[in-house]
Amino acid sequence: MSVASHGWYAVLAGFVFAVAAYIGLRISAMLCRTIEPFSDGPRPGNTPGLALITGAFAVGYAVAERGAGLPALLIVIVLTTSLVAAWASDVQCGIVPDSFTVVPLVGVLLVTVIEGDVMPAVSAAVAFVPFAIAALVSKGRGMGWGDVKLVALGAAVLGLQASMFAFGAACLTAAAVAFARGRRHEPIALAPYLAGASAAAIVIPLFLK
Repeated sequence: MSVASHGWYAVLAGFVFAVAAYIGLRISAMLCRTIEPFSDGPRPGNTPGLALITGAFAVGYAVAERGAGLPALLIVIVLTTSLVAAWASDVQCGIVPDSFTVVPLVGVLLVTVIEGDVMPAVSAAVAFVPFAIAALVSKGRGMGWGDVKLVALGAAVLGLQASMFAFGAACLTAAAVAFARGRRHEPIALAPYLAGASAAAIVIPLFLK
């Protein structure tokens, strides 16, 4: 592939990722209209739709520009749609539906297991445990079960080491932001932090190679 065609391939990938983010936003908006937020859930907020679409474009461009093949791109596209949808739904209605986590997780695991790679399933299972314990201890206020399933999805795609580092950093950042805003005793919309950390875990290593 020539330099010029490679550049166009990366731009095209960026646009596809941006469309995937837009689809995630639309699906989230439709589902949130049918969901009654919990009275003790996080405060409803505004989703930075344009920023998420722009960020998705940047992720797609970076992944393609660094030479990712079509199978890897497809998996990250699915993850992008799920992360954006989870971000939006958690901010808008305080819930991360299973359709944004369990459904894509099952799809990713089926593909990888069929290909003979069990490590994504192992990563998802191992990452699930500590966050599930956190959800039990916090009774869903600091860590919800939707967040736990989102962690499992991220671990399946990112790998165990990268995901645990990224999600640990996400939790610390969320706690610091809540403390700075004087909301440390309130429920936290954690999905945006997990989604942002996932994007960072995908892009940053590409530029360290």
